[in-house]
Amino acid sequence: MRPVTLVTTRLTRIAGLPRYVIGALLWAPVSVLPLVDGLVLRELFDRISGHRAAGLEESLWLCAALVGMDVIRGVMLVVAWTYGTYWWDAAATVLRANVLRSVLTAPGPAARRLPRSSGEAVARLRDDVHDLVQLTDDAVPLAGAAVFSTAALVIMASIDPLITLVLVIPTVAVGALTTLLSGVIRRLHRRARMLGAAVTAHIGDMFAGVLAIKTAGAEDAALERLREHNRRRRDAAVKDRLATDMLDTVTGTTIEVGIGLVLLLAAPAMRGGDFTVGDLALFTSYAGWLTALPRTAGSMLSRLPQAAVAVERLGRLMAPYEDDRDLSRGTGVWFKGEPPAAATPPDHGDALEVVEARGLTARHDGGGGVHAVDLRITRGSFTVITGAVGSGKTTLVRALLGLMPADAGTITWNGLPVEDPGTFLVPGRAAYASQVPRLFSETLRENLLLGWPAGDDRIGLALELAALEDDVARMPDGLETVVGPHGVRLSGGQAQRATAARALVRAPDLLVVDDLSSALDVATERLLWSRIAGASRDGRGPGTLLVVSHRRPALERADQIIVLDRGRVAGRGTLGELLEGCPEMRRLWSEEATAEAWEQARGQAHQGA
Repeated sequence: MRPVTLVTTRLTRIAGLPRYVIGALLWAPVSVLPLVDGLVLRELFDRISGHRAAGLEESLWLCAALVGMDVIRGVMLVVAWTYGTYWWDAAATVLRANVLRSVLTAPGPAARRLPRSSGEAVARLRDDVHDLVQLTDDAVPLAGAAVFSTAALVIMASIDPLITLVLVIPTVAVGALTTLLSGVIRRLHRRARMLGAAVTAHIGDMFAGVLAIKTAGAEDAALERLREHNRRRRDAAVKDRLATDMLDTVTGTTIEVGIGLVLLLAAPAMRGGDFTVGDLALFTSYAGWLTALPRTAGSMLSRLPQAAVAVERLGRLMAPYEDDRDLSRGTGVWFKGEPPAAATPPDHGDALEVVEARGLTARHDGGGGVHAVDLRITRGSFTVITGAVGSGKTTLVRALLGLMPADAGTITWNGLPVEDPGTFLVPGRAAYASQVPRLFSETLRENLLLGWPAGDDRIGLALELAALEDDVARMPDGLETVVGPHGVRLSGGQAQRATAARALVRAPDLLVVDDLSSALDVATERLLWSRIAGASRDGRGPGTLLVVSHRRPALERADQIIVLDRGRVAGRGTLGELLEGCPEMRRLWSEEATAEAWEQARGQAHQGA
């Protein structure tokens, strides 16, 4: 449980120690006032029963004191809850911010740390963070219950030590039982969290793949799969809740047995005059509140294995070299006012002359990848990587950029080794336009910038080079057009060119484009490459291009073409050299010529219709 203890203790300090302490002090009257209630009840019942002289006025004042203390306690309860919300939100924000910081900025590829679906990652950031913050927050009522119980036991022991001892025994029993059940609760909770994340992931996949589900006629099958996920999650959640509720039930039953024993022991003492009606009222009042300590302690002990699962699951999203301190380190939280402005991207000051990879090897868990690839890209060049489907083109550029882990090989920039390409080959050294457009349900402007500092002139140039300026001009709101989830309000070609414009607005030394033209017609693609290559020559665009493509417009402009076949280099050179000496290149060129002719014929037929 050491990681849990480390994270929770750091959360109390980093999420705002003064706020946590003030919240705890606000809770203090909620826990301490019942002590005064018991003493007032003892005094009141002793007066009513005749053990002490009493007048009506005094009794009424005692009743008023009871009502007043309950009102004060209720007010403090509301204030403590309201104030405690600030600390709770700050603590949850610290955990989530550290996970996101690690995923986005920590050295090393994040691909192998991420769950299989975004839904599962969301479930971890929601449920596991809640478990950790809840455990930390529960320490406050536990401390209050401990203070009350200590003071109450001292008062009760001064009246009758034997009866007091009877009330202490259940606390020990509950603690022992909780220790025995903690392992079972941890296993059940881990499985419930895993299956709950599977439901969230499947729902996310269904929304993302609505078109695929409808065109495949798979609506019933998708819903049945969701029902199956839900049945498994429900069974696991019931078992998890049952184990926790059984522990709570046993705790409550044990305490009730203790109260019954108190009543049995108090009867003969009262007959002998050693135990007054007021004493019984005090014991009965305290007995109910004394259950708070074993209940709260039992709840925390049951939450400990759940928190251990949460630390483990959140830790798997962190970089391998990071530990629990990084999960709970300070990030800064702003409830009022604006947070500090984002840092300006650094000026790297080492303009590209040559980037080189030697013996680069990267394998997928399911097989495939690239093996011992050498790659040399000089400033001002236009390099194209081509090959059949599954030959390793995307794998090569992703390994070069550090977006997936390389199993072997070295990468250098201007002759100097690059230890972590994922944090080195970033804007403005390099920018990447991926094969699959990744757009957010925001305006087109925000999708292009993503926080990057660029003015309208830079955005306009990027749109022009990506052959997207006419499309934007026809949009009713121009750059302020909201593109919808995953860019659904854009055509496939517009989404891909928007991805290219996002990379171009960053003015990189090295522009890496992965099969950008797959959704473009031949004329638009020729225009795009003509503009980018022209801007590269006159200094308005990226100085160097690395392109994954099998299309003729890109191949015809290339200074260097690298042909991949089943993850290995099958040829290297200019287009003319490869068409003469590389059988794989001749096959790809012939297939592309046939596909291009068919596309042109289909376009002409469409125009004729």
